[in-house]
Amino acid sequence: MKLDSFLHALLPKDDKFFRYFEKDVQNLHQAAKMFSELMSNSMSKEERAQKIRRIEEFEHKGDEITHQIFSELGSTFITPFDREDIHALTSKLDDILDYIQGAANRIVLYRVDIILPEMERLASLIYQAVQELSMAIHHLRDFQNEPSIRENLVKIHSIENEADDLFERAIANLFDTCKDPILLIKNKELIVSLETATDKCEDAANAIESIIVKNS
Repeated sequence: MKLDSFLHALLPKDDKFFRYFEKDVQNLHQAAKMFSELMSNSMSKEERAQKIRRIEEFEHKGDEITHQIFSELGSTFITPFDREDIHALTSKLDDILDYIQGAANRIVLYRVDIILPEMERLASLIYQAVQELSMAIHHLRDFQNEPSIRENLVKIHSIENEADDLFERAIANLFDTCKDPILLIKNKELIVSLETATDKCEDAANAIESIIVKNS
């Protein structure tokens, strides 16, 4: 065991940051699940609007948790791992939810009536990546679970790769088939925001990897 990890193991344990992270990712998980559900043409406009409002509530709650973590970070002498890693992971989780909420808002602002299959699949990939993040964060309480955490991170990277490929095909198909330039711009912007959300999931995975590297 590294000297800093050994010394860290001797310090008093305070699980408040773990509780904050678990609360934060649970909130993100609920938002991602709801977003995946609303990205379907089988849903009525009223149902979709209701879910979009709920996602906005999740986003506000996520902002509150982020503020709580940053506040605790400034007033806590001993943290379970490096302060910069706590800050980075908190910021990345907040980014994911911001992009989910931003994509949901675009559906309303752009008056998107038809959800393209690629959009539906990207929303599903976001949800899958968030599920893996949720499992990885719950394992952070016990660094002996490093193999399980790394398995979650590998899956997130794989999901992001699939999202990249899907994004390229979706944009190419959009330019080939969409004859309305305004609709093309609207759909392109929405697809970009969805793909960016998967990038942010990978950023959060990288923040977790930094934590386990320093503490293993």
